[in-house]
Amino acid sequence: MFTRSERFWRYSAALLLSLVPIFASAASWQHEQGTLTLEKTPERVIALNWAATEALLLLGVTPIGVADRDGYNVWVKEPELPEGVANIGTRVAPSLEAIAELKPDLIVTSSEMAPAANLLERIAPTYVVSVYKQGSRPFEKASGMLTTLGDMLNREKRAEAVLNDIDQTLQAQRRRLENAGLTDRPVALMNFLDDRHVRVYAPNGLFQSALNALGLENAWPHSGNYWGFSVVGLEALAPYRDSRIVVISPTLPGLSDTLANSPFWTYLPPVQRDQVYQIDPVWPFGGVFPVKRLATLLADGLLAGGSDNVR
Repeated sequence: MFTRSERFWRYSAALLLSLVPIFASAASWQHEQGTLTLEKTPERVIALNWAATEALLLLGVTPIGVADRDGYNVWVKEPELPEGVANIGTRVAPSLEAIAELKPDLIVTSSEMAPAANLLERIAPTYVVSVYKQGSRPFEKASGMLTTLGDMLNREKRAEAVLNDIDQTLQAQRRRLENAGLTDRPVALMNFLDDRHVRVYAPNGLFQSALNALGLENAWPHSGNYWGFSVVGLEALAPYRDSRIVVISPTLPGLSDTLANSPFWTYLPPVQRDQVYQIDPVWPFGGVFPVKRLATLLADGLLAGGSDNVR
């Protein structure tokens, strides 16, 4: 027979042993709003920005809901978002009701949604990571997000394979440009906002990682905002006479005709040398994949040759 004290300790030990599998399976990660602890691998994930959406898709995880769903396939394009994913509102104002109805077991967001972090936490465990914020290095931050999500979702090898594939692609595109002797002149990457103003991508932005990997110098030497760009007039490009201009689509209807009659445009040395190159859209505020996409499109564009205007 056991005494009352012995029975108590045996019961306590049995209780603790029964809890071991639960504690053993729990894992924690630090993020921008604290600590996230998961008892099991999430299966129903919601992404509140496109960088997170991209990361999940690269890992082979289709989110059950994303913010600005329809815009993703217009602006980001790759990796493709499958049909059937729910739209849960905009990136700046997602619907908490729509999120709750989907019953997620993980929400991925960024610091822009910090005021709603407590509300999101009431719905599901929330991972807060910002690829774009003052002083961050976007590609390194996005790589870390991909790796951490791979850890959370039991996709560690997939995350490693994605990063290795990007690295190999960058090396291959650099060899193409070097073999063709096309790494000698700086490159100015830009989007047209109207016929007089462009968004030019700065050395502190995501696209700089592609330029560095390709062995190309950024013609625009000034830091931009924390999104990695500056808005300037065409005349601001004039001092960089040795540069090539790479225009990222889309462009406004009728822009080609307007620029053909613009003294600001026709005066630029790259325009006069037929060193204007236009490439398909690349999302400049994404995760790791746009670096791969830009590198391939940029190498293809430079190898195809330039002109004196946009299409």
